[in-house]
Amino acid sequence: MPDFVKLGLVFCVAALFAPQAVRAENYPSRTVNIIVPYPPGGGVDAMGRLIAKKLSEHFKAQVIVDNRGGGGGNIGMRDAAKAKPDGYTLLLGHTGTMAINPNLYANPGFDPVKSFVPIGLIASFPVALLAHPSFPAKTLKDTIALAKKNPGKYNLGTSAIGTGGYMSAELFKSEAGVDMQIVPYKGTGPLMNDLLGGHVPVAFGVLPPAMGNIAAGNLRAIAVSSLKRFSLLPDVPTMDEAGMPGFDAVLRYGLLAPTGTPQPIIDELSRQLAAMTDDPEVGKLINAEGGDPLKGSAADYAKVIKDELQKWGALVKKLNLKVK
Repeated sequence: MPDFVKLGLVFCVAALFAPQAVRAENYPSRTVNIIVPYPPGGGVDAMGRLIAKKLSEHFKAQVIVDNRGGGGGNIGMRDAAKAKPDGYTLLLGHTGTMAINPNLYANPGFDPVKSFVPIGLIASFPVALLAHPSFPAKTLKDTIALAKKNPGKYNLGTSAIGTGGYMSAELFKSEAGVDMQIVPYKGTGPLMNDLLGGHVPVAFGVLPPAMGNIAAGNLRAIAVSSLKRFSLLPDVPTMDEAGMPGFDAVLRYGLLAPTGTPQPIIDELSRQLAAMTDDPEVGKLINAEGGDPLKGSAADYAKVIKDELQKWGALVKKLNLKVK
């Protein structure tokens, strides 16, 4: 092959890879949008705004939250899947949208593995088995024994069907083998009101709305759903410790991008997430929302997605749960 032809091939190869290198080097040169597939307000939105703020500070560029609620989170997920893979549209994912919805909905409109590339993990949010002070059982073992002794007697409050709280309750019923009637509420507020009023004796609920009432003795935290104790409730055992080995039902949050996003951009964002989860200030802010920082690489997040798809898919199939 003549030298001038070889030289031409070298330039062609260099030109092929140059755009990606330039895009990564100059990234971001304009506003980055993080799609949060829920309306403003609530824990998912708060996490999105925290990540956007920290990335804005690092890049000295605008990173904003783009709320796209509806369809149980599926509308925003579909929009993110269809976005141009240039690093300027990112997605805040969590267990509900990445693992529960794809199993629960007949046609969610996206593939959690094929449509997105993971960037890294951010935080984990447990729910807690909470009880009104009048509930006779004080421990998880006592709760299970009481429910088995009185099948169908005790209602179990949760958030809406398909949410983390609801699926945690279904997992608890399935693994403990208890007959309790799940009562799903449209929101955390109504659930907490009925629990505080004793209208529902026990519930799986998120922690931030319950923390003050736990401290005041208005509610009792029996156990948390994570494998590790929640940092702000160090005296409350995990379900695993309290008698249900391996019980793990938490919402894990992570950042993703549409498949095809340049790898150098993914790598830089992954580095920033890792630094973020090591930051004590960020840890306190995540604690305030009811979670703990969760450090994990893109590969770690990919494994979490795969494992959770399998886990929640098996439960959805067992219970024959489907949403059209």
